[in-house]
Amino acid sequence: MIILQSRVASEWVDYNGHMNDAEYARVFSLAVEELMEHIGLDSAGRACYGYTIYTLETHLCYRREAHEGQPLSVELTLLDHDTKRLHIFFKLQDEAGNLLATSEQMLMGIDINTTRPAPFPPPVEEAISALPLAAPSTWPELAGRTIAIRR
Repeated sequence: MIILQSRVASEWVDYNGHMNDAEYARVFSLAVEELMEHIGLDSAGRACYGYTIYTLETHLCYRREAHEGQPLSVELTLLDHDTKRLHIFFKLQDEAGNLLATSEQMLMGIDINTTRPAPFPPPVEEAISALPLAAPSTWPELAGRTIAIRR
């Protein structure tokens, strides 16, 4: 499911003439915000439920350069979830569908008043359950990677 569409902003371009590595993380962060809106945790939902989402871990893989003005789309795959966590995988693609980067993330639901993990509010859980869930056998190839120097 496409969760975000954007363009490479001029201020995201670095001295090498392409999108700076930190800006890929920004795009994926914007995609998390869109996901939050999609599941009912926009500003009104956060206020209503006293609930938000924190990012616990992220693994970003760079595949291709992106350049100023280039259209971008971010595709979301839900890998897994439980009562208070989301394991998600984002693919950042250009207008031709070329893979530019991926971001695998673990997100945690948080009670705003206690700043502690808490189960998703029922309407949010219902929206999460409606997201497309990948079976482990169909996980994206880059999901579940670890960082290591292979010898």
